[in-house]
Amino acid sequence: MMIRRFAKSEDGSAMVEMAIVSTLLFALTLGFVDFGYALYQWNAATKAVQIGARLASISDPAATNLTASAPTTSPGAPVVAGAYGPFVCTYSGNTGSCSNGGTFNATNFSRIFRGDTAVTNDNTCPTITAAQRLTMRPGMCHFFPGLQRDNIVITYSATGLGYQTRVGGPVPTITVNLQNMTYQFFFLGGLYGFGNMTMPSMLSTVTGEDLKSTAS
Repeated sequence: MMIRRFAKSEDGSAMVEMAIVSTLLFALTLGFVDFGYALYQWNAATKAVQIGARLASISDPAATNLTASAPTTSPGAPVVAGAYGPFVCTYSGNTGSCSNGGTFNATNFSRIFRGDTAVTNDNTCPTITAAQRLTMRPGMCHFFPGLQRDNIVITYSATGLGYQTRVGGPVPTITVNLQNMTYQFFFLGGLYGFGNMTMPSMLSTVTGEDLKSTAS
């Protein structure tokens, strides 16, 4: 009789059901939080490349020989597409370089990465106070916390803009994009072993203006 009553007993069933439902509920809730944060990372990265392209268009180029790279044999003639470069400037660890013989300038690259803050040869992103924002431009890292120099790719290319012997050099097309970026998952990664996902490539392209150290 006791065994029969035990088999028919429903005591504790609510606790078992709650345990099953809670697992699914927590997974869904934490999943929404993590994917919401992934969307924030996407938006922040998109804004960072837009800011980086804008800074690159009005700042001294990371490839310093850009200003003298266009042909000068026919003054006033167009600088045709592919006349120089492209100069693709990146960092690898503590070493920066530009492709196609571009002369890399760490100070100019740093200005795009961290804005008008103190230039140091590392991945730090100095804080800019509200008062400093009136006179100092923020860099890419201020719009995407956790961004590293190694993630940034700056490309200066000739696309048929400008003319030979132009004062200030040729007018490049500048592209800033990010590489080796991943979405970071905290709850799903820690609790369920959900691996980080590679962030899709994103870029921003602008036309070079009067390349110089200070904004106009």
